[in-house]
Formats: sequence, structure tokens, C-alpha cells
Amino acid sequence: MAIQTVSHLFDTYEQAARAVADLEAAGVPHSEISLVANNVDDRHVVTNTTTGGNAGTGASLGTVLGGGAGLLAGIGALAIPGVGPIVAAGWLVATLAGAGVGAAAGGLLGSLTGAGVTESDAHVYAEGVRRGGTLVTVRTDSMQAARIDAIMSGTGAVNIRERGAAYRAAGWDKFDPAAPAYTPTEVEAERLRMRAGI
Repeated sequence: MAIQTVSHLFDTYEQAARAVADLEAAGVPHSEISLVANNVDDRHVVTNTTTGGNAGTGASLGTVLGGGAGLLAGIGALAIPGVGPIVAAGWLVATLAGAGVGAAAGGLLGSLTGAGVTESDAHVYAEGVRRGGTLVTVRTDSMQAARIDAIMSGTGAVNIRERGAAYRAAGWDKFDPAAPAYTPTEVEAERLRMRAGI
């Protein structure tokens, strides 16, 4: 059976965490699930596992306090070019951190396309994380892809086509890993705009 990658963007970490919990409850191994969440505003307190201090931009993988069980228990922090500080867990993190924290070739965009996500969708997903969203990605066989898609769609996933169209209508073209990361103020404004459906 062919392996597929099913990805969904969520406007809130809480929606994404619920999707991860639902996936694990449905029997999807947490080894096949990845989560990448923007952390520019330090919403997720991370303790550096090597120094015991707080992990910030460029920090090594650490542990998110209160991460819970399953996949989210193994969540850590790193920085990605064009996105900034994130918390992340799962198989996709290995491609992000493999060449050094946040320095993997192509960053988030390259990791997604390398995992089989179309380039156009990968641009929207990466931009969504840059703007404060949380991405959940699952590796699965083709027989389970529709079931996994339905589980994630049922927990508030963003319609990626509509979100991409909204970004483009505001003048966005594609994710730029050389662009500066959003500031906490910009991320909060973007989160408010998305909640309002603008």
C-alpha cells in the first residue's frame, strides 16, 4: 500500500491538540503523527532539557511543560527560518532538526514537500504556521487516509483552499523562508482576524 501524508492547519493549538488526541484514540500511532505550532508569543513554556533554562529562538529541543501523554508528551522547541520559534513533535521534526535546529534544507516548506505535500499546499501550511497556526501531519497508508482526513476535519481544521485564497487576496504570493517571523503582536492580530473569518 502507498504511504500518504494527510495534513491540516488549525487556527488554535487547542483544536490541533484535540485532533491529535482524537487520532490517537482512533488507533493512529503517535509515531505517525506530527504537530508544528507557532510559539513566537511564548504561549507554550518550554524547559531546555540540557541546561534547565527556558528555551527560546534557536534553542535545542526541550520539553513543553504540561505536554500530556502520547505525542504531545514528546513536544519540543526549535526555530524555523521564516516562521520563528515553534513547538513541535513527531516524525516531521526529524526533518526540521536533522541538520541543526531549524537549519534543515528548505525548513518547514522543504520538509512538507519532501513528505509528499503538494508545493502549493505546503506554502499555505507554512504561511499558516508563520501567522500563528498549528499544523498536524499524519503518515498513513492510502486505505486509512480518508478516515484520518475526516477525524482532523471534524476538529476545526482550516479549509486550506479558502485560506490560501484569503492570503492571496491580501497580497501574499508564497511562503518566504527569508522573511522575518511575525511578531507576537502580528500573530495575535492574525489570530483575531482568522477567528472573525476575515
